[in-house]
Amino acid sequence: MGPELVIALIAGAALFGVGIYGALSQTNLVMIMMGVELVLAGAMVNMLAFWRYLHPDNPAGQMFVLIIMTVMAIEMSVGFGVAIARFRAKGSVEMEEAAELKG
Repeated sequence: MGPELVIALIAGAALFGVGIYGALSQTNLVMIMMGVELVLAGAMVNMLAFWRYLHPDNPAGQMFVLIIMTVMAIEMSVGFGVAIARFRAKGSVEMEEAAELKG
């Protein structure tokens, strides 16, 4: 196991940990979404590091990263749409005030 793999895994674990902390400790919907994005980014970095270490000639890992990035973009657009709709309806995006989410 080379030092590049260890550095990438430490960076991915740090991103994942910061994302978990951010998603669980915040009450603002936008901050929670940012934490979820960091979790996905950390998982993506770790997956890419393992792929590069185990199968450097196979391009499947790169395709999987592109799929994860697409899912991250879709998740953020839907989340921001929900946040904007919530802000227009109630004037706040705090999750503590969103106990009853009715359509």
